[in-house]
Amino acid sequence: MGLFDSLKGTLGQVALDELQSVLPAALAKTNLGDLQGVVAQLQQGGLASQVQTWRAGGKVSVTPQQIEAALGSDQVKQIAQHFGVDPSAALNVLAQHLPALVAQSK
Repeated sequence: MGLFDSLKGTLGQVALDELQSVLPAALAKTNLGDLQGVVAQLQQGGLASQVQTWRAGGKVSVTPQQIEAALGSDQVKQIAQHFGVDPSAALNVLAQHLPALVAQSK
């Protein structure tokens, strides 16, 4: 099963390593550029304390609504379009996996 099938079928089961390999390509199609661009936008969008916790190896969750508020709906739509899913599905994946991605990218 490919990543796109996983995203469409079982979003909660997407393996972190699969997401790490395709997220940069999705982000490159937005004006965020890469994971560091997302991190910067999250920090500017009101999630600085969460990002700081992730980078320190802590676990604090964020909601899809917080991700959308921080990134903006246009960015979310672009990411969702890249994966071929609706924005709410993309937000769920981002909310679930961004903390671990940020922690690993220190």
